[in-house]
Order: sequence, then structure tokens, then C-alpha cells
Amino acid sequence: MKNMILGFKEFISRGNVIDLAVGVIIGAAFSPIVTALTDNVIMALIAAIFGKPNFDHVGEFTLNGATVMPGTVITALINFLLIAFALYFCIVLPMNKLRKSKEVEEIATPSEDIVLLTEIRDLLKKN
Repeated sequence: MKNMILGFKEFISRGNVIDLAVGVIIGAAFSPIVTALTDNVIMALIAAIFGKPNFDHVGEFTLNGATVMPGTVITALINFLLIAFALYFCIVLPMNKLRKSKEVEEIATPSEDIVLLTEIRDLLKKN
């Protein structure tokens, strides 16, 4: 029993499990923002242009008493693309720029050992 608890503790303390948990929590927190953007801005614009807030009834037809609504696929696809767009421009792009600026900063300022080795090399050249 003790080995199982230690194994579980090791599993939980791994970085990837914690990262996954943080990702799920951040995703849940970000979801209302994306929903508000999608429902209240983008779909409102679609409703203003096309007269309806979604494409659910586009191409709708009845077959043997069953209503077939291919427009729901279009609505789901547009929602997916809008969410992907929002995630990319609100999270991925700023994080990439932040990471790139850190890399440039790290390259611009050499580490102490590089500075020391450069000084040693310059002294050796003088002698």
C-alpha cells in the first residue's frame, strides 16, 4: 500500500501532469472570454449581415420526417475557427513575442563564463 501511495505521489509531482492541470484550469478560465467574443461580437455581426446569429438552418431539409441541418456543421466550424483565432492572437502570439524577446536579451548579454573566457583570450593574445 505504501508503494502505491509513493508511486501516486511521484506521478502527481511530475511536471507534465501539473502542466496539464494548469492548462485545463487556464482553458476553463479563458472559455468565458472566448464564448463572449464568439457569441456577443462575431455572431452578432453575422446576425447583422445574414439576419440570423448562426448558420444552423442553412440548407435545412426534411427527409422522411427527420430534419437534416447541415448548417450546424458550418456553425461549429466557424466557432472552432473563431476560438482558434482568439487563442492564437490573444495567447500564442504574445507568448511567442515574449519568449523571443527573452532569447534576444539572453543573446545580447553574454553569461559570466563567456565574459571571463573572452577576457582570458584577450589577455593571451596580448602576451
